[in-house]
Amino acid sequence: MELRFAILFVLASLIAPALDAQELKPLTVDALVAKNIEAKGGIDALHAVRSLQLKGKMLVNEGQIELAYTQTKKRPGQVRAEATLQGMTLVQAYDGTQGWKISPFGGRKDPEKMSVDDAKSLVEDAEIDGPLVDWEAKGSTVEYLGPEDVDGTLAHKLKVVRKNGDVSYVYLDPDYFLEIRILTQRIEQGAQVEVETDLGDYEKVAGVFFPFSIEAGPKGATDKQKIILEKAEANVPVDDAQFKFPTPASK
Repeated sequence: MELRFAILFVLASLIAPALDAQELKPLTVDALVAKNIEAKGGIDALHAVRSLQLKGKMLVNEGQIELAYTQTKKRPGQVRAEATLQGMTLVQAYDGTQGWKISPFGGRKDPEKMSVDDAKSLVEDAEIDGPLVDWEAKGSTVEYLGPEDVDGTLAHKLKVVRKNGDVSYVYLDPDYFLEIRILTQRIEQGAQVEVETDLGDYEKVAGVFFPFSIEAGPKGATDKQKIILEKAEANVPVDDAQFKFPTPASK
């Protein structure tokens, strides 16, 4: 009899979490954002990260092509990303006002300025903290939409409307309250674009948890660009010049 009850107790302990996972306790926006900030390391640790250098690899074409990847972010709102293959380097950068790029794989080796629409993704990438931290100061609005399934995980879904009108749906893991997916809807060249970004493999850098696996592409696409980070450093000296559009060398 004792063995039978022991088995039933073990089974009950395994079933209970599964049942709990089907029902997420509703929380307020403030509570979810607070949990997200706490999970990342706390507001003081987040604000203390003034710059971030990331290095790793980018996988494209279903992982068949691998490029060396680096990204540098600096407050307030500056970012530069580079992807290198066979001696050619693609560059995309934003200096807080203007976006620009170098696209050698498309046969363009000279820097080109980007339109406001084309630079929208860079503005988002420049956020060291993500879309939820300091959302009010950024001029965003946030609404809690309840639970939604994300590849088998019942996640908390938040709707973030940015100052420019673009919308990001942020999905938080129910246990750790870190972002596991962000679905962004932007208006680019008069048309709506949906980009789905899956985040994972969080590691702590300077007291803050950042995702080391970032997979992004159009919503519903089977072949997405994947970035796997191998190294991250915070608060390294960064020259603002690297974010600015290159000036032609004087002759």
